[in-house]
Amino acid sequence: MADENEDAQLILMDAAERMEKSVAVLRHEAASIRTGRANPDMLDAVRVEVYGSSMLLNQLATVTAPDARLLVVQPFDKGNVGVIQKELLRADLGLTPSNDGAVVRLPIPVMTQERRQEMIKRLHRLREDAHVAIRNVRRDALDQLRRLEKNKEISQDDLHRDQERLQKITDEHVAKADEASDKKEAELMEV
Repeated sequence: MADENEDAQLILMDAAERMEKSVAVLRHEAASIRTGRANPDMLDAVRVEVYGSSMLLNQLATVTAPDARLLVVQPFDKGNVGVIQKELLRADLGLTPSNDGAVVRLPIPVMTQERRQEMIKRLHRLREDAHVAIRNVRRDALDQLRRLEKNKEISQDDLHRDQERLQKITDEHVAKADEASDKKEAELMEV
């Protein structure tokens, strides 16, 4: 009987791990949403074509925020300044990069109310995507638990108890996703 319960435990642990990954994706995506304040994380997703391959910007340069309205990208190889500037323009971040031959500067304009609302809508879509991913994980885990019960590997009582534990895990991860989203929304609303 211990082995049978072990299968259910593994299913619940796997579900919790997968739900945590969904929350982590939301946090990562939310970090790249531009607020009115300079944040090096805004450039995490930018890829640059250099040396015959596509590389993340943070693998080619140091990104710093010397003040609240400026990002500075300092390439490890000064020869990449122009390429990095072009990719930053193509990334459609709503920023206009300039370079002095050594570094690329990205002044962060003050966000308009309209732009803040666009960013909040994008954030809400990301939150809903995280909720959907978490619910999909719950559905998969539930199917696996029901299969165990159908194959007489766990009892109906065990199934019921495991379903309740799965729902509790799901609720915790939905709350984590909401918390991450609310925190970013508060940042976006700061003037």
